[in-house]
Amino acid sequence: MAVQDDKREIQMVDRFNLEVPEDRKRADIDAYLVIDNKEVPFELKSTTGKGISTVRDLGPGHFAKWVNIHWLFGVYDPKGEKLLHAYYASPDAMVEWISSKSEYVRPDLSLIEHAKSGIGEATVTQLLGEKDFYTRQEAKWIMKNQWSAEKYAAEIDVSGPDGVGYSLDRMVEIMRDRCQYVMARGATLNNPHIPMSYVEKLPKISSEPAASLRNLVRTYFSSTSITDEATA
Repeated sequence: MAVQDDKREIQMVDRFNLEVPEDRKRADIDAYLVIDNKEVPFELKSTTGKGISTVRDLGPGHFAKWVNIHWLFGVYDPKGEKLLHAYYASPDAMVEWISSKSEYVRPDLSLIEHAKSGIGEATVTQLLGEKDFYTRQEAKWIMKNQWSAEKYAAEIDVSGPDGVGYSLDRMVEIMRDRCQYVMARGATLNNPHIPMSYVEKLPKISSEPAASLRNLVRTYFSSTSITDEATA
């Protein structure tokens, strides 16, 4: 299915005359629409008509990423091979759905913050003992592969004749970071679907896909400019 999704995405990029950064990674923006000296970021999704899948482990990082993102939903035939039509969603059009998911996980995020605040010096000393400083090996025992080698080096804050490592205060921060990481994995939604009833209310693109998309994006920016001027 992942291969098929990638094939559809490539087709949508071509059909709507979008651009994909050469160094794009999986978590990055799917594509850009270059229009009127702007690079407009797009999230590309496709479906055979049974709802739109989103991402695994949907959480705060995605909500922040999607604030100014435009969306393009491609609807394919039952075999997933032919693009029938598409729907365009501006950032404003997606606020309702994104907000509902953000509100769903908000209690869990509050619990994480309270749990983090409970980690202190006693937590470190109970687990690692009282020491002048803590070693990289001990820090990695806590953080595991969550940090890169460069990050472990950058966080070192003790350097002296007895060696280099991490102070008690820094180890408290490290444990709090790890707590957030571990708990946040449980405070996410596993691939929530955007229902077609939501998508079908959006502007539909049935012909001249590239030109139609550009017209819709220009209309959006025009309307937001008018709103900004009215509230200035």
